[in-house]
Amino acid sequence: MNATNMSPDLSLPVVVRRATKDDLPSIGLLGRSLAAAHHGFDQARFLPVNNRTQLDYASYLGERLKDRDVAIFVADCGGRVVGYTFTRLEGFDYMVLRGPAGVIHDLMVDEAYRRQGIGRLLLQAAVTFLKSQGAPRVVLSTAARNEVAQRLFSSMGFRPTMNEMTCELGEFPKGQVPTAA
Repeated sequence: MNATNMSPDLSLPVVVRRATKDDLPSIGLLGRSLAAAHHGFDQARFLPVNNRTQLDYASYLGERLKDRDVAIFVADCGGRVVGYTFTRLEGFDYMVLRGPAGVIHDLMVDEAYRRQGIGRLLLQAAVTFLKSQGAPRVVLSTAARNEVAQRLFSSMGFRPTMNEMTCELGEFPKGQVPTAA
């Protein structure tokens, strides 16, 4: 069962635990919400949701459950998955000039359960896992317009280090392309 089908009972305790296969439908729904939110931030940059997004997201993360360098945590509120985070221990990545690190790929909380500290609990669980696996640092990315998430991450000690920039090539007038300075 997922939080979007029922009214939230914010009096129930939230337990952060490792995800199981049984959580995948709820995680898929939250992943769909994450994709929709990002698409809303920038429709040209982020993938739109479709009728397969929830299933594909659940399938992708389900495959990651088997990886020992991955942790997927869920926030469980009275038997309902109301948030999740997906993190992985990664080695050197010369494409982003980064040494070994823990990478937090996703953090999502159901809209009805936000501003209750659940995102912070999920982030703490991810960081604790990565530290226990020997990660020397943790990196993550946020959409430029996701100021709420950026405030949470800053309050937990994260600092800006990279800035992704996107250029949609189809938007240039015919015959004109970006040029080097």
